[in-house]
Amino acid sequence: MKSAASNYYAVLGLHERCTDAQIRAAYRVLAKQHHPDVKGGSHEAQARTQALNAAYEILSDPNHRAAYDAELATPQKSAAPKRAGSFAGNLAQEIYLRLDEFMRGTRLEVRVNDPAQPASGESYELIVPPETAPGTRFKIPRAENFGRGSVLVRVKARPDFRFKVRGSDLRCDLKIKSERATHGGTETIRGLTGAPLRVLIPRGVGRNEIIRLAGEGLPKPRGGRGDLLVRISYRVEVRIVRAAK
Repeated sequence: MKSAASNYYAVLGLHERCTDAQIRAAYRVLAKQHHPDVKGGSHEAQARTQALNAAYEILSDPNHRAAYDAELATPQKSAAPKRAGSFAGNLAQEIYLRLDEFMRGTRLEVRVNDPAQPASGESYELIVPPETAPGTRFKIPRAENFGRGSVLVRVKARPDFRFKVRGSDLRCDLKIKSERATHGGTETIRGLTGAPLRVLIPRGVGRNEIIRLAGEGLPKPRGGRGDLLVRISYRVEVRIVRAAK
């Protein structure tokens, strides 16, 4: 196995806690983007492709990945006392993504403006793979001429007019007629991906009662998806009649 100094996670633009699905997605996107045939057979593209293949070979195999993680952790512990000096070039930033971007992925440009190096033009590409969980961190190694260090980018969910976010779960409101609440039945709402979802309304459902649609939320950190929690609302009928004399 190669030295942990060449961080395979950083090669794929991922954090150490990424899922297997994120590793596969990142590799597919980057391998296609940097293929020598696309880049005119340049030596840089060939070197990048070799690095991507080496990273994927280790991280896609559970046993190899576990051994690599242990190897990667060893120098990190020994270097802990020197952290302030050795990692002075580390930067951190949060970015808010639309909810659909966590499902289909997106491509971002990370720009670093350092007053100490005003003419640096430091810019990096960040590819967020499909099915990325909110809170995921991406580690981007900085160019050598800017010293040791990385840009750590954490993706968070941007507030949405339809859904409220709580971790990987989503919440929304569904207003129904009082007749539907009385007799029960089926309602249809539009899910996160835009596909119609059936909501089974039980007979005699109460106001503010929650109906859980499993697996229709945002991606989870370790695979799968959270749930969509649908809160039921309706207007209670109030009738006023004249009393008999």
